[in-house]
Amino acid sequence: MADLVNIILVIDAVVLIVLVVLQSGKSEGLSGAISGGAEQLFGKQKARGVDLILHRGTVITGTLFFVLAFLSAYVLQ
Repeated sequence: MADLVNIILVIDAVVLIVLVVLQSGKSEGLSGAISGGAEQLFGKQKARGVDLILHRGTVITGTLFFVLAFLSAYVLQ
């Protein structure tokens, strides 16, 4: 059982890395570096299409990674 959880954990980690790398930057350029954080904080930029799918996939795989890491470290050992 522990081996299966560890294999799924590694696959999830690779998928999470790919999803994060595929996402476009929220603040591009120097003007985005100055004001990008405020726009992201107050939600003026709405994600649509592929960015929305990548964002949701990142949240799901990140949560799954946390749960699997917890299982692997504390429950199965």
